[in-house]
Amino acid sequence: MSQSQEWSGGRERSGGRTQFCGLFTALVTPFTGGAPDEAAFRRLVRGQLDADVDGLVPCGTTGEAPTLTIAERLSVIRWTVEEAAGAVPVVAGIGGNNTAATVEMARQAAAVGVQGVLATAPYYNKPTQEGLRRHFTAIAQAVPETGVCLYDVPGRSTISIHPGTVAALSETGNVIALKDATGDLCNATRVLRCCGDRLSLLSGDDFTTLPFIAVGGSGCISVASNVVPGRMKRLVDAARAGELPTARAEHSALFPLFHALFLQSNPIPVKAAMADMGLISQDLRLPLCEMDAEPRAALRAVLRELSLLG
Repeated sequence: MSQSQEWSGGRERSGGRTQFCGLFTALVTPFTGGAPDEAAFRRLVRGQLDADVDGLVPCGTTGEAPTLTIAERLSVIRWTVEEAAGAVPVVAGIGGNNTAATVEMARQAAAVGVQGVLATAPYYNKPTQEGLRRHFTAIAQAVPETGVCLYDVPGRSTISIHPGTVAALSETGNVIALKDATGDLCNATRVLRCCGDRLSLLSGDDFTTLPFIAVGGSGCISVASNVVPGRMKRLVDAARAGELPTARAEHSALFPLFHALFLQSNPIPVKAAMADMGLISQDLRLPLCEMDAEPRAALRAVLRELSLLG
């Protein structure tokens, strides 16, 4: 690490800017009796901290945020902040397709004490790149003391945040990261060429963690780390340290899990896996429902292969 950088949890100082780096877990939201299960959620967060993850992301896609009320989202974010107690950054999902409502959600999350907000490209209404630039700029300006992580996930939002748009936004002081769930290393390289060290690139897919870091990424926001936080931490740390044999070995061993956790829509499989492991109940909120029998059996086979089930 150069003298211009210093580590603090999942934050890194580079060229005078704070960035997010390392392993961030996209937390599931356990339910019981139809409501978020505070006790189970707090246990999960403590387990993540015990595994030395570098950051926590409540209320994203994996956290079923679209089905949570505003009050529930803020409660889940607050529980995360309280359990983290400043040890690692909390980056709260605040994404939406209504700019005014998203800005207000960002303000409320910042008031709870998060270090960052995760803002997805607006879905369904399909804005232009200029519309995206204005949307994310409004969020950043509303929470100037809070880091903003853009979230490019065209498989869900139907649109992409183009590298040029990311570059323009990275000139804003608190737009400091991009979660790239495109699965496209060409896109990742274009972003890095446009932005340099103004922005940290975080893989949004577990299976691309190693190659994204290899081309210059800073880490990942992981679904699999709900299930195997220690092993994901080892993969990310080894990749960032240039210890490729270790990183490749972990990537290869965990690759069947990365695949199995997306046999159906996230977070259906990861919650099924965690239920099988006795960590949470299987409850999801409609329109999501329990995993189908055939992919569930395939997932269980992978869990047994990894010695996560008896």
